[in-house]
Amino acid sequence: MSDERILILIPHPDDEVAGCAAAIGRARDAGAALFGLYLTTGVPAPETLWPWQRRRHAELVERRRGEAREAAALLGIEPLAFAERPARQLKSFLGEAVAEIRAARLQCHATRIWVPAWEGGHQDHDVANFLAAQIARDVPVTEFAEYNYAGGAVRSQSFPALRGDETVLRLSALETTQKRRLLARYRSEARNLTHIGTAVEMLRPLGPYDYRAPPHQGTLFRERFHWVPFRHPRVDFDSSADILAALARFDGAAAAGAPLPLTAGAA
Repeated sequence: MSDERILILIPHPDDEVAGCAAAIGRARDAGAALFGLYLTTGVPAPETLWPWQRRRHAELVERRRGEAREAAALLGIEPLAFAERPARQLKSFLGEAVAEIRAARLQCHATRIWVPAWEGGHQDHDVANFLAAQIARDVPVTEFAEYNYAGGAVRSQSFPALRGDETVLRLSALETTQKRRLLARYRSEARNLTHIGTAVEMLRPLGPYDYRAPPHQGTLFRERFHWVPFRHPRVDFDSSADILAALARFDGAAAAGAPLPLTAGAA
């Protein structure tokens, strides 16, 4: 039996299912204890939604959170905390989020951290990967693939480039069925989960990434619809340059020994 205690960093409620539902099930069945730290609400800020959705923002957040609790109960994850940060804004709370992760690790006595890969799928996934790297000297970190656009095509459950140290889980028929049912629990995200595969999952040790450069060459998954001429709520229009600059400012402050800012823009 495993005595591992795994803390899963979940940028948005649904990433734990999309990226590693079968891996969670296998770890749980082997005796591991699993904990979830939800780093954003999974819902963009009210001002970025359609006007008629803004008054329902709190309702949308609570719906997503309820779906997360349902999924956690089925997966055997103990939720530790749900952050109030909107989706797409994790980069603005780097110091605060690192402190939360450190506290959560101590709270659950984690022996390992799981986090989404550095792959350009969603900015909050990449930022969570960067945050995990800040404490990788203290606890081993495993990253799991979700989706990317390496090579100019949507790729699900595969890293942009393979290094040879990946663990590939080929889901059984039962695991595939269970993962599809878990994805269906996230009814509020049905339109955004259609590209998630259920045949394999892929994990590996956290890579030695250069967080000053994009995860891969070419257009990133999150940049595919930047050509849209108006601010569509389902499109993240933040530039990769701005996201990487926020990480670099935080990294630079840490390297200089300065007090880490609570937000990326703090002096």
